[in-house]
Amino acid sequence: MRERLKSNLSNNIITHLFAPSIEIEQYRSFESMMEVNKAHLVMLISEGIIKLEVGKEIMDSLEEIGEAGPEQLEIDPNLEDLYFNIEAVLINKVGKEIGGQLHTGRSRNDLYATVLRLNSRKSVLEICHLLIELRYTLLTLAEKYKNAVMTAYTHMQPAEPITLGHYLSAILYALDRDFSRFIAAFHRTNYSPLGAGATASTTFPINRKQTARLLGFINPMGNSLDGIASRDYLLEIVSAMNIFANNMSRLSQDLYIWSTDEFGLVEVDDSVAASSSIMPQKKNPITLEHIKAKSGHVLGGLVSMTSIMKNTPYGHSRDLAGESHKGFWEAVSEIKAAAVLMNETLDTVSFKEEQMIKRAKNNFSTVTELANVLVREGGISFREAHQIVGQLVSEMIEANTPVTKVTSEAIGKISYQLLGKELVITEVSINKALDPAENAKAKNAEGGPAPNTVELQLEAMRNKLHKDRKWLEEQYKVIEERKEDLSNFIK
Repeated sequence: MRERLKSNLSNNIITHLFAPSIEIEQYRSFESMMEVNKAHLVMLISEGIIKLEVGKEIMDSLEEIGEAGPEQLEIDPNLEDLYFNIEAVLINKVGKEIGGQLHTGRSRNDLYATVLRLNSRKSVLEICHLLIELRYTLLTLAEKYKNAVMTAYTHMQPAEPITLGHYLSAILYALDRDFSRFIAAFHRTNYSPLGAGATASTTFPINRKQTARLLGFINPMGNSLDGIASRDYLLEIVSAMNIFANNMSRLSQDLYIWSTDEFGLVEVDDSVAASSSIMPQKKNPITLEHIKAKSGHVLGGLVSMTSIMKNTPYGHSRDLAGESHKGFWEAVSEIKAAAVLMNETLDTVSFKEEQMIKRAKNNFSTVTELANVLVREGGISFREAHQIVGQLVSEMIEANTPVTKVTSEAIGKISYQLLGKELVITEVSINKALDPAENAKAKNAEGGPAPNTVELQLEAMRNKLHKDRKWLEEQYKVIEERKEDLSNFIK
């Protein structure tokens, strides 16, 4: 394998490049590589490129190697990579004349490009599974709390009354978009580079459609150079992971703030909290902290991969094929952990409904609706109503008067000062506007926080979840059916 080269590998090359790479790939890629080997062999036999009896002997040995598993491989880092180590075991079993025929019509370049797509495809489906679980947990919470009134915040200041169900529905819509991004990334990942060769395909009469089908891909990639050079699909996957992680981080940040003593709206379960070594009163929501931090690791993976790929030629190179996707696997690990932590935290979290509505009653978040009442019942413009209510709030805060003490007289006085006419608004209308529950209930425009509109949102999310779960099941089904097809070919 080093016929062109006159000296042995440097120990530093072995220690810092080949040995660490093989150690990782031995367990991450063994199963995928054996599938590629078998699919390629079946194709070589089907197309008459190698003789049936030779193919059967190779297949029997591949089966033995596969059943023994990656832990039984005696790794020699001088052989450079996992494939050559597997090939060495094969040749040791059947000889070079027979075992050496497996690599007919392909290169390590298209082999590893195919293995990487199989591995990353598997990771996308695993993330999709976790994302579906998280969305079901959120859906259950949203349905439970669709009538629980709370304050919505803008600029971290009290804005308007909504329901907790409405807030959680908003997160569901964000995660729905996340899932659609993973579907798109999966689709573009699920094409086979096998048969692209080193870069220029091969002169052997291979059947790329057959190997693509046996490996569960949609089709072969349309250009052999693109087959070995493309890694943009990894950037697309990790970009989707980054956005998903960002959405989870923002949810975590809200829960984190709401769990403080100052807000007192949320309490995480003891099972996902930590204590202090010195302060006995502490209950620390550590999962939320880790989820936020893991978002940074995913972003780091995206930045790392992009930085490496941008200076590689559009062909095969070690920085592209060996280095560029290291950040990808860390990102996969971190996003999976974050999704699991987020799901368990939400599955056990407690929301303090009495405290939520108490805050909504007293933090002036209801006065936007009071301005709306002035428009409807006072016959003035919204800008005039905004001016009246703004001055009213300012005076009440200065006098330390709670919002529940707003009177018709106070509104009439300020309207006379500002507009030259005294508005007469009934106490019933004022009290209804300032009731946070009535306030939220009245906001029944499409997408709003009223319980009936939230129920429509959740129904849409429920239907989409069922559809997405069916899509995921179908992808697994196709892959398993193709594995069965490959197994039947072998038999």
